[in-house]
Amino acid sequence: MENAMPKMQTDPSEFDIFRDDLSDRPNLVNEEAVESAVRSIIEAIGEDGKREGLWQTPLRVARMFEEMTVGYNVDPGKLVNEAVFTVDYDQMVVVRDIDFASLCEHHLLPFLGKAHVAYIPNGKVIGLSKIPRVVEMFARRLQLQERMTQQIAAFLEETLHPRGVGVVVEALHLCMAIRGVKKANARMITSAVRGSFKENLNTRNEFFTHIYHTHITE
Repeated sequence: MENAMPKMQTDPSEFDIFRDDLSDRPNLVNEEAVESAVRSIIEAIGEDGKREGLWQTPLRVARMFEEMTVGYNVDPGKLVNEAVFTVDYDQMVVVRDIDFASLCEHHLLPFLGKAHVAYIPNGKVIGLSKIPRVVEMFARRLQLQERMTQQIAAFLEETLHPRGVGVVVEALHLCMAIRGVKKANARMITSAVRGSFKENLNTRNEFFTHIYHTHITE
């Protein structure tokens, strides 16, 4: 067809959340295979894949998957990029309301929401912008919210060896909002607490106060 959309060669540095913090690993998305699969789905549901609104849809979907799964291409070491600093600070560091969007691995539908991340340094802190990038690294792939929450906490624990880490993720899952039980107002909340966040109620309380302005009791 004339005026076809050009094939896109993914340059990971074009994604603002990572900029040039991605490795030079080749893109993992086989664009032609995704296009072929989407074309087959369009035909399987009885649509005309050649009509104006659909004939470029397979390429659009392939590009979407390139963007939504770019986290697989991230080199964690390069993501941190030596942005770990020695600082005499031993109080809680909290980054709240980090927006993210991910893809449910069960239905390939988005789930989106906010992540709240905290840690108590043990002599080392990480650059502020790296925490949202860590969230994006694990969100931009086929994912389960429970797993993503644990992965964020584990990465910070392994990178910083802090006194403790706390992660809370809350999200709307379109696989439950627009299909199945169709509960559009339901939100899923997951948490991962390690070190002092797990062992000390006061530490957990401080974390939850920062993100929810509430306290918990024994």
